[in-house]
Amino acid sequence: MFISNAYAQAAGAEGGGIMGFLPLILMFVVLYFVMIRPQMKRQKEVKNMLDALAVGDEVVTVGGLMGKVTSIKDQYLSVELLPGTEVKMQRNAVTAVLPKGTIKAI
Repeated sequence: MFISNAYAQAAGAEGGGIMGFLPLILMFVVLYFVMIRPQMKRQKEVKNMLDALAVGDEVVTVGGLMGKVTSIKDQYLSVELLPGTEVKMQRNAVTAVLPKGTIKAI
């Protein structure tokens, strides 16, 4: 009386194997071009910047400190923050290389 009858529905016309996966494949393609590819490009740029570091470059560190590179070893470098004040840090701590003469202008 309170429960209605449940009737079976006709099977829908599925598009087959590849048509069922098409939205999923399309989603991965969009994900690649929107997220993965730009991140890989950015990582490549950062690696090239760190490999190109040389003595005398003016850099900004992760902590926001600005200084001039005074020596470079394998994975470490020394940065002069003020005359007579040097700090040793990892190469990965450098976030940007500044144009020459930027620190003197400040």
